[in-house]
Amino acid sequence: MSQTIPAIHVSGLCKRFHTTQALDGVSLEIQQGEFFGLLGPNGAGKTTLISILAGLTRADSGHAVIMGHDVVRDYRQSRRALGMVPQELVYDPFFNVRETLHIQSGYFGLKRNEGWIDEVMHHLDLTQHADKNTQRLSGGMKRRLLVAQALVHKPPVIVLDEPTAGVDVDLRRSLWEFISRLNREGHTILLTTHYLEEAQALCGRIAMLKSGRVVALDATRNLLKLTNEHCAQLRLDSEVVPDVWQKRLQRDPDGSWRFNFSEYSDLETLLADLRVADTRVLEMRLQEPDLEDVFTDIMRRA
Repeated sequence: MSQTIPAIHVSGLCKRFHTTQALDGVSLEIQQGEFFGLLGPNGAGKTTLISILAGLTRADSGHAVIMGHDVVRDYRQSRRALGMVPQELVYDPFFNVRETLHIQSGYFGLKRNEGWIDEVMHHLDLTQHADKNTQRLSGGMKRRLLVAQALVHKPPVIVLDEPTAGVDVDLRRSLWEFISRLNREGHTILLTTHYLEEAQALCGRIAMLKSGRVVALDATRNLLKLTNEHCAQLRLDSEVVPDVWQKRLQRDPDGSWRFNFSEYSDLETLLADLRVADTRVLEMRLQEPDLEDVFTDIMRRA
């Protein structure tokens, strides 16, 4: 398929549930091969948008297209092009892991898929649990199985809805290694997450939703330039700071002081005033603005 066709094209999507306007004219476009982040607070409309893409919910107006296939008119082709990892742990308790993946393959008419199933299980550390009933899996293993089910038909577009919520560090690391590899091989990834450090590290572009509207959409590196807020963590040899700085310094639980500033001249002035007060700086750490700072600022202004 031509690379000029977007992986996901959404235009003017609106969806209301009773008195709640879940989506209010959402438009965005994700190119093939992108690792794209969709961020927003709870109730922003992320899951509703994903449900429309997956064919689980129908929009009131607007349209959504996956790899050139309208999710309503060409629903068979659009769903074949999409692999969906839901936020909820949904599983069939009557089958083991391997049987579950074979059944999932059958939904897409794939009869000889054993090699890819073995590879997916290997990368998600499911091989040793292949013959275990899904009911006996831990929460983390059930999460891995959901990812495997979404990948079993090798979809060009993969949607991950909070894939690492409540999972251990090992799963998070192995999952991102595998997903990043698929992205390098050309798969398009759409990620929703509340772990903003994951989005910052993985996503090339990010859209932020609030109250069903897109309030920010840009490359991650450009979004990080929207704030010039810096932070310095100071450990001092005194429990008291000069009166003029008491409102601008926050005390952390570990006893250090946190100072947020936008100009380095402010930090220079603080250090000079501490010297005048005969207060020594025992340790200082500087933190550059991150996506959490940008996200908080955009949500506040929006």
